[in-house]
Amino acid sequence: MNTKKVDGRLFAEMVNNGMAALRSVEKELNAMNVFPVADGDTGTNMLTTLMNGIKPAPDTADLSEYLQALSSGMLLGARGNSGVILSQIFKGIYLELSKCSAATPVELRNAFIRGYKVAYEAVIQPQEGTILTVCREGIELATHHMKHIPDVETLLKSYLSFMEIILARTPELLPVLAEMEVVDSGGKGYIALIRGMADALDGVYHSYTDNSFAIESLPEPMPDFSSFGAESVFAEGYCMEFILQLLKAAPYLQTFNEKAFITRLEEWGNSLVVVRDGSRVKVHIHTKAPAGIISYAQEFGEFLTFKLENMQLQHNELLGNTDNPVNDRAGYAPPVVNSLATIAAVNGSGLMKTFKELGCDYIIECGPTMNASAEEFIKAINAVNAEHTVILPGNPNLMLAAKQAASISGRDIRVLESKTIPETYFALAMDIHDSEDHEMRVEQMRIGCQSVETLLVATAAKTFSHNGLSFPENKWGVIYRSEPIISSENPIDAVIEGIKRVKDIDDKEICLLIRGKNGQRSDETAIQDQLEQLFPLMECTVIDGGQQIFDWIIGLA
Repeated sequence: MNTKKVDGRLFAEMVNNGMAALRSVEKELNAMNVFPVADGDTGTNMLTTLMNGIKPAPDTADLSEYLQALSSGMLLGARGNSGVILSQIFKGIYLELSKCSAATPVELRNAFIRGYKVAYEAVIQPQEGTILTVCREGIELATHHMKHIPDVETLLKSYLSFMEIILARTPELLPVLAEMEVVDSGGKGYIALIRGMADALDGVYHSYTDNSFAIESLPEPMPDFSSFGAESVFAEGYCMEFILQLLKAAPYLQTFNEKAFITRLEEWGNSLVVVRDGSRVKVHIHTKAPAGIISYAQEFGEFLTFKLENMQLQHNELLGNTDNPVNDRAGYAPPVVNSLATIAAVNGSGLMKTFKELGCDYIIECGPTMNASAEEFIKAINAVNAEHTVILPGNPNLMLAAKQAASISGRDIRVLESKTIPETYFALAMDIHDSEDHEMRVEQMRIGCQSVETLLVATAAKTFSHNGLSFPENKWGVIYRSEPIISSENPIDAVIEGIKRVKDIDDKEICLLIRGKNGQRSDETAIQDQLEQLFPLMECTVIDGGQQIFDWIIGLA
């Protein structure tokens, strides 16, 4: 087959085959973890991001129409750095082909070039030796060695062969890969995707029937109802979301006016978002009167999707009215009373409660590997509905998704560079809630972020070496400034020795100890006693964070 043109349906076939190829290596990519803790999820992030683009994409021969929907879905559904970068690559592909009903081999080559350029622009400090390097150098070398591109198959095979060469070199560019004896997982995943796309043109189709796909195939957890009973007060209302299909048949009204529809819905609730796409209308609203909205909406059509969540139940869980763990991925707070709202991301019910007590307006519970999509950040932005909003990601893995949501939202959103949970904690602690000066509040939070040193303590998922140090499997290791620095036989020594290694430790006045799900409460006293002897002027605070992966997270300010 010598393909001269790729239209929307053929590209969809290629991408679906690429998704199947990527899905087949998902677990392998997840296992290629460059840090000594079991938080590998590159494969799942890339797969979820791609799937979130494929699902809403239409069946159309128009390539630009297909790519627009694919790119939009991926941008909203992007998870983790690898997922956000992948979504940006496809955004660039769409931008280059936005006026093409079908693409020639040269136009497709140019789209891959535009893809890596857009991805590089989205990353504040691009790291070579990653998926960025693989997709950039791969297409540059393919372009350099092909003066003429006869067909799409030749282009993709050349692109793949050079990407494989670059992937093999990633350990030379990123020392941590060499130490772990792996290549970059994001680059490997991208190659699997492009190979699947190329295979579709040759009639080679990938299949993957394992139903254990980590996110999409798992049922939603049953909510914990114990915090809402017969004596509860219902003040928060419901979070209602639906997609309405407008219908032409009788007895449905044919006079649908978006502005009038919004005005009517505003009578029933707040945090209203209405988006019309042709004959479909997507609605998000917080209300105590869902019946009225349902009845009114059905005057114009019927629901394609519908979700109704009791926000009082979520609110009660977030406030700690039950000892049971929080199941929902997001914690809703009442609408803000001032012009600035804060959004934080976190893992662990104890940390959710703590951040709520610090005045955070909306908390996204991200799971053990600290992942949330751009769409979840947009949901949070819409929920707080503030004039100005500050997002505190609390993890480098969330930075791109948060910034992507901010750019999509069209509102005044500040994404502060909080890369650890302690940085978010001290940022919230520095906020002056009763001030009307939002710029001053943002600056105070920024100062809080920048004043903190963070240590992460966890057991190594596998034996590895770093900078000449050996880190045995299941022994405690300490990460400081993204570098493993200490290995220890017990967590108490790991915490103490790690703190002693912190730069300017004698100048630190506050030590925040956040105990994880696997951290032992019995270790607290021993740690505090040793810290009191070593640093008698340091104030020590312990929080039962409940986070997974890290037994202890330590913040020093």
